[in-house]
Amino acid sequence: MAKVTGPTRRILLAERTALNILSRASGVATASHAAMTLARAHGWHGRVAGTRKTTPGFGIVEKYALLVGGADTHRMDLSHMVMLKDNHIWSSGSISASVAKARAACGFSTKIEVECTSQQDAREAATAGADVIMLDNYSGEQLQVVASALKKEWPHIVIEASGGITLETMPSFFGPAVDIISQGALTNGYDTLDFSLKVPKPDKFVVRPRAE
Repeated sequence: MAKVTGPTRRILLAERTALNILSRASGVATASHAAMTLARAHGWHGRVAGTRKTTPGFGIVEKYALLVGGADTHRMDLSHMVMLKDNHIWSSGSISASVAKARAACGFSTKIEVECTSQQDAREAATAGADVIMLDNYSGEQLQVVASALKKEWPHIVIEASGGITLETMPSFFGPAVDIISQGALTNGYDTLDFSLKVPKPDKFVVRPRAE
């Protein structure tokens, strides 16, 4: 993969930390590449994205690894988009109230995404002015029906599929009305790749006399 030069002691001090980062980031990038390769093989127009299910203190590295693998970061942090999930919605009273409060706080320049578990919720979110609708925990067949209906009435809205989607089940979520498929597994529970660092073995050892 690479050659590293420098004082051996310093290289060995940093070895395990560097290999841990490389192994984990490569695991994320490999999973992301596999997902995007599958999407393109099926001729799907959308993007596979990660989620905020990242390792504490390591999220920025995992987000970068998503990009290296060809996937979308979704959001780098909380400032990039307002995402209204069930806890936010019910603490505000309704989807419409949540969207209104979020729009008043973030202004016109920030997108608002709403997590929806039914077509009725999704329609309320769209009517309230949501920019992105996340259809959560649907089967692929059910999601295609709801997504198509939403796109027909609100063609400008971005439709995201999420909730337990794996590489095996992903093809059932591909469709013209689905724009984003998000997978928490890309940064949460990914496999790590095995890397090691080796100092070249010298042809012969030279024993130097110790200084008096």
